[in-house]
Amino acid sequence: MDLSIEEIARAISSHRFDEAMPCLSEDVVWELVGEDVLVGKQAVVDACASVAAELRGTETSFDQFKVIAGPASVVIDSVAGYRAAEGSLSRVASCDIYDFIGGQVTHIRSYNIELTPQ
Repeated sequence: MDLSIEEIARAISSHRFDEAMPCLSEDVVWELVGEDVLVGKQAVVDACASVAAELRGTETSFDQFKVIAGPASVVIDSVAGYRAAEGSLSRVASCDIYDFIGGQVTHIRSYNIELTPQ
């Protein structure tokens, strides 16, 4: 199934990683601003698998999910709430900027800020 660049970006930003992993270039770079820089498809796949494992049993809801799509880039501005199985709540504001070549993700820059739960 061929996904548009917007669908690929939406899948990653909404934690539906499995949908998007085939669309990563082999030399993809993911900059987690203020944290790490992941280089290569396997590093990104491993990070996504780790996040998916951490979120297992967690209810995720998006208070905001804005998408701006161009011919070779997609920007997603979101605010997500995460309720853990034991009831704790966290909120994170994110801005993910995706660059594509030939329908494959070549670069991601992510800004994430933990917010005070409401």
